[in-house]
Amino acid sequence: MSATPDIAALEARRWPEPRAALQLIKPITWFPPMWAFACGAVSSGGSLSQGWGLVLLGILLAGPIVCGMSQAANDWCDRHVDAINEPDRPIPSGRIPGRWGLWIALAMSALSLLVGWQLGPWGFGATVAAVLAAWAYSAEPVRLKRSGWWGPGLVGLSYETLPWITGAAVLSAGAPAPEVLLVALLYGIGAHGIMTLNDFKALEGDRQTGVNSLPVTLGPERAARLACAVMALPQAVVVGLLAFWDRPWHALAVAGLLLLQALAMRTLLRDPKGKAPWYNGTGVLLYITGMMIAATALRGLGV
Repeated sequence: MSATPDIAALEARRWPEPRAALQLIKPITWFPPMWAFACGAVSSGGSLSQGWGLVLLGILLAGPIVCGMSQAANDWCDRHVDAINEPDRPIPSGRIPGRWGLWIALAMSALSLLVGWQLGPWGFGATVAAVLAAWAYSAEPVRLKRSGWWGPGLVGLSYETLPWITGAAVLSAGAPAPEVLLVALLYGIGAHGIMTLNDFKALEGDRQTGVNSLPVTLGPERAARLACAVMALPQAVVVGLLAFWDRPWHALAVAGLLLLQALAMRTLLRDPKGKAPWYNGTGVLLYITGMMIAATALRGLGV
């Protein structure tokens, strides 16, 4: 009778729990790159009805496959930090035992490249860049996550700019127009602020393990003010560009969303650490809504 629980525990440690494996690749994080890819497809001016298969495959690649892979890689490389911040996560809790976290991340990296190959030169090149960026962010000796400047910047560009450009390039079968590239870059820069707010949840563990996130180096209040500015300024530039490109209604809509974000930012700044998760569920929704409005405006330009 005493041997049975030991055998069961050994088996549990030997194989990952299916639910823990799903938690490892964090489905909740898939939406931003999927949405950005869709924005790129819309902004390209290409036929969505004729290219729906490529768009669907690209969305699948950007979200569950590439983003899921990046989450698995990050959790494997951060397992010592998560043991402090969130010990109930799949790897530190033992629900993903041994080196399974690493093997899952490597297998999904290979799968990303295989699927990316099906999207042509632009799609494959972007996939290679995304896979390299995911490992550069998390893994030693590069581990750009240690920097509160380079880390969020890389993630912002990888989650917003890169899939936007990829969606536009895949659907148009060529290089995106300069206007598309500029707007995609601006929203990727703004996402630096979103990533900075995401670092608030790991504040204590980052301090103890030498991750110099902006909440660690600047303090929560200054980091939150900087994040708000970084999110707002690129959107203000987008508003100006849309007005310059004779899309006044689109510009007005993005400006209205930016105003609502400013009101939410006032609440955030009263308690940055406590309100950061709340802002990620409200202000970020307004941010990504503006992305699709801008994408629609670019499509209307006929670029």
